[in-house]
Amino acid sequence: MLNRITTVSTKGQLVIPADMRDMLGIEPGARISISLEGKRLVLEPVSEKLVDETRGLFAGGPSLSKLLQEERRREKENEKW
Repeated sequence: MLNRITTVSTKGQLVIPADMRDMLGIEPGARISISLEGKRLVLEPVSEKLVDETRGLFAGGPSLSKLLQEERRREKENEKW
């Protein structure tokens, strides 16, 4: 397993080291999936084919960002107790 340490910018951006980008074929403009597993962030390259196939999948549904904000608000409230 490769491990690297990187710094998060004030904008919340981080740099994926060049050797890791090369190994995974990540080029500028590539789509990356980010998920939270416990206290770990998991980054995975996403193919353009997958992006095209899922485009509009959630159209007309609830706002995912609003649902996430509501979930985080509830989690913070639960932490207080």
